[in-house]
Amino acid sequence: MDFLGTLSKHIERADIVEQLRSLVRIPSVTGEEEAAQMHVAQILRDLGGEVDVWRPDAQELQGLSGFPGARILASRSNVVGVLRGTGAGPSLTLNGHIDTVTAGHADRWTHPPFVGEVADGKMYGRGASDMKGGLTAILVALRAIRESGLRFRGSVSVQSVIGEEDGGLGTFAALARGHRGDAVIVCEPTQLAVVPAHAGVTLFRITVPGRAAHGAVRLEGVSAFHAFLPIHDALLRLEKQRNDTIRHELYEGIELPWPISIGIVQAGNWPAIVPEQLIAEGRVGVALGERIEDVRRQFEEAVRSAAANDPWLSAHPPAVEWIGGVWEPVVTSRDHPLIQSLSKAVKQVTGRPASVRGVSYGSDMRLFTNNYGIPGVLFGPGDIRLAHFTDEFVPVAEVEQAALALAMTILEFCGTP
Repeated sequence: MDFLGTLSKHIERADIVEQLRSLVRIPSVTGEEEAAQMHVAQILRDLGGEVDVWRPDAQELQGLSGFPGARILASRSNVVGVLRGTGAGPSLTLNGHIDTVTAGHADRWTHPPFVGEVADGKMYGRGASDMKGGLTAILVALRAIRESGLRFRGSVSVQSVIGEEDGGLGTFAALARGHRGDAVIVCEPTQLAVVPAHAGVTLFRITVPGRAAHGAVRLEGVSAFHAFLPIHDALLRLEKQRNDTIRHELYEGIELPWPISIGIVQAGNWPAIVPEQLIAEGRVGVALGERIEDVRRQFEEAVRSAAANDPWLSAHPPAVEWIGGVWEPVVTSRDHPLIQSLSKAVKQVTGRPASVRGVSYGSDMRLFTNNYGIPGVLFGPGDIRLAHFTDEFVPVAEVEQAALALAMTILEFCGTP
């Protein structure tokens, strides 16, 4: 059957704009996802899904094996909708997180963050790319299948989860509740690339001691900021050495697949005082096949070595702590039927071979594959480089193409009667 021709008749760009705009207009920063989740739950009911809405017990989940180290925030709702197939066939999970990062200062946006304005074919707004565009593609794909009269044999499960941005509590909770399948597509923004692998991430905090003194006699003190500089240099050397020596075929062409990035630096408490302490927090990229604990040891050794060669730090060693969530690296074989089905659909929809590659960020996919052995892939509209930025946007045409490719993949992977 010509799935492409049949389904494309039931995917209208105006409907996509309306659906995506309705999601963008409901702010859903991590910890404040409730209103958006109720909206998604109703859409899934309208699609004929059996909808499970519950508030995960974060304290209870924290005691389970494989807990991702996510922040424990106030209880809020997870949503899973199951659309039953007609009979025996592989089941497929479509996963998307409803939570977003904060919009920051709204007056710095050219297009307001919670309006959903469309300009030059792009939908602007916080979460448009990461990842309400992906969630919209999922919902539009399922509606297109339903309206076309086509059916699938294996069941399809849609997970709209909380807390991805701070560790993955929502997906972990859904899996622990038994919402699993034979394979999963996590609709993160990949610009329609088929991504069967992502790097790992572990977050660090370095505390560097100094000695306070009046700024007028700064030589009487020791600046924690200056003391941090040789540590920073050591981390840059470690980053270069790791990226020069650890390679993988899915990461060819990516200049820095395993970055070490410092996101927060805090030093001192008064302009006229030599800072007596510096705290730096950031992330370390973990390569495919590496263990988090081994990378942490490398990092700690680099900091120790830098301190040992510094007169002040050798006597006042800095402390390294590992904080926040943990994202293990993950990879699914390119030969898996899901990867093959999705790649075929993308080629048919876009008219060019699918780009199959790895990415340097982490995602909830690792919770499926590493914790439960469920093979997965990242695929969705939008660009991760725009995800947390002011004037975040997603091309509406990409959402349309993603929806069509997802619908075709559902039918091929789950089978048709």
